[in-house]
Amino acid sequence: MDLTIAAILGLDGLTNGAIYALVALALVLVFSVTRIIFIPQGEFVAFGALTLASLQLGKVPGTVWLLLMMAVAAAVLDLVRGLRARAPASKIAWALVETLSFPIVMALTVPMVAAQQPSLWLQVLLTLAIVTAMGPLLYRLAYRALSGASVLTLLIVSVGVHFALTGLGLVFFGAEGYRTPAFWEARFDVGPLSFTGQTLIIFGASVALLVAMYLFFERTLTGKALRATSVNRTGARLMGISGDAAGSQTFTMAAFIGALSGLLIAPSTTIYYDTGFLIGLKGFVAAVFGGLGSFPMALSGAIGVGLIESFGSFWASAFKEVIVFTVILPVLLWRSFVDPHHEEH
Repeated sequence: MDLTIAAILGLDGLTNGAIYALVALALVLVFSVTRIIFIPQGEFVAFGALTLASLQLGKVPGTVWLLLMMAVAAAVLDLVRGLRARAPASKIAWALVETLSFPIVMALTVPMVAAQQPSLWLQVLLTLAIVTAMGPLLYRLAYRALSGASVLTLLIVSVGVHFALTGLGLVFFGAEGYRTPAFWEARFDVGPLSFTGQTLIIFGASVALLVAMYLFFERTLTGKALRATSVNRTGARLMGISGDAAGSQTFTMAAFIGALSGLLIAPSTTIYYDTGFLIGLKGFVAAVFGGLGSFPMALSGAIGVGLIESFGSFWASAFKEVIVFTVILPVLLWRSFVDPHHEEH
């Protein structure tokens, strides 16, 4: 290995690390607010990439029908809950309309739009809208009733949700892999390095999202409410911050980040229905660097994971995944000494 090869591997590692950073930030966000180790985060990544690929092929993405199914299930739960609580009929009807309106609009409009082969940016917006809308519905269906459960119980539920979404991904998208065209075909040579337009878009989108998240949590009332919930859920509830609303908003943000990650990585990697699990695991390794509670440490961990994966593939390509996941062992040992866990009461 010489400096030229090292520079090329470093650039590749930083590019992958930027994707893992987005996944890690979503995992830290979800865990901080809800205490859920959100294993299905990778499925949002895969669904984002596969949805865009389907739209580019002129097909109706399976996520449209999955979104509608989730909305119907959530509406049934709302109806049952409303009838048991003997809520006014107008309140029940409004809750049903609020739950079903957007998925029904998507189910009616996306088939017509997909057949017209819209522009790439409209396809991107449709993909983000469809996958992001799945976030709060998933929280309502799988996690809202267990908001007070232990971390272990929530982890078991996350494993079940992961397998369910993976199976649904196989049903709606099949076993075939997809890769989308790059958003920007330009290429820039800087010494031994060659920057593609897609690489610059990945870096730009990652930095923009980080800045947007910083401003959201520092400058907006909703962001401050989520920060308060992450610090002390009981205290936040006593101050009038809804735990259900915080969970729903957190899952919405996680779904958006996952969909964006899928859009960014799809031009450079063939995405299958189960690819998101591996990406999510690498994001989890990065998040563990920060103890699932520190955004800067998770970002640093993601860059480290990307670099380790890149250089590991050069030295021992057959064992690159083993090398990446083995790194978590000394990190867990280190975290157990420097940051002993205390369960919140």
